[in-house]
Amino acid sequence: MLKTRPLAVVVAIGALICGAALLSVAQSPQDEPLETLKVNVDVVQLFFNVKDKHGLLIPNQSKDDFTLLEDGAPQTIKYFKSESDLPLTLGILIDSSGSQARVLDMEKEVGGSFLEQILREKDLAFVIDFDVDVALIQDYTNSSSRLRKAMNSVKINAPPSSCGNMPGMGGGPLPCSSAPKGTLLYDAVYLAAHDELAKEVGRKAMILLTDGEDQGSQLKNRDAIEAAQKADSIVYVLLIADRGFYGGLYSGDSEMRKLTTETGGRVIEVGNKMEKLRDAFNQIAQELRSQYNIGFTSTNAKRDGTFRKLELRSKQGYKIQARSGYYAVAR
Repeated sequence: MLKTRPLAVVVAIGALICGAALLSVAQSPQDEPLETLKVNVDVVQLFFNVKDKHGLLIPNQSKDDFTLLEDGAPQTIKYFKSESDLPLTLGILIDSSGSQARVLDMEKEVGGSFLEQILREKDLAFVIDFDVDVALIQDYTNSSSRLRKAMNSVKINAPPSSCGNMPGMGGGPLPCSSAPKGTLLYDAVYLAAHDELAKEVGRKAMILLTDGEDQGSQLKNRDAIEAAQKADSIVYVLLIADRGFYGGLYSGDSEMRKLTTETGGRVIEVGNKMEKLRDAFNQIAQELRSQYNIGFTSTNAKRDGTFRKLELRSKQGYKIQARSGYYAVAR
């Protein structure tokens, strides 16, 4: 269950409930912002970035620069807009398990500065920390000071080491493992998407500050990905891994790449370097303020809850950073 401090929002972690992947809007001129349109026609919206081969963001694109396929079938792009000013709904998820003990203070300092930089008047953000449980420590607010205070309240919470002073438990010839046994990363992503972001409309993202190692979640990475896709949320992972903590056994990056690729975000390797973390946050801020948004009505009118694969292509050969698809959920 998602524990909240101070707000109680509790669900059973195993209950996978379909979230709305479709925004209902009426037909309107090409460049009219989607959030102003009236309910009438089912329109799928897709936020994305366009980059060159060096990873630089490409401005000044139009809808004629792209082709869109859903499950291989061509789709007509009805709406297109560059979304630099559309309000942003943002979730910050902080790993406070034992493996983060030497990097948590760095995350607090840089993360707080990032929120002060990126939040504008109509933006909202919340903060969740996860370790042996998942806690909402600050619900939606536009106050960067309240968000920073919440981040600064996060403390390492790890179960006791399995080591002791008895023979065979660290005091004898048998090996002793002191690895933490609780990092509910996948549960945290699911709950952030399902309990928080699924209720909102428009541009949504979550940023995970973590080493990517899950230990003990009731859900799997695929469940976290599905929840994020149903909430139309991009996921970024700032991979803050103190490799020395693992003694060469670190393996958290592969699952995080799956999570971010499927949702339209990406993994940024930070290690334990302050400047790399600061630069990573700056990259995310630029991407979130340089998104394009398209809207289309699917040629497949069924609302059967199935996953529809989207493929957005640049006619100029640029790289598209977007979620891999959406769930056609019945209203």
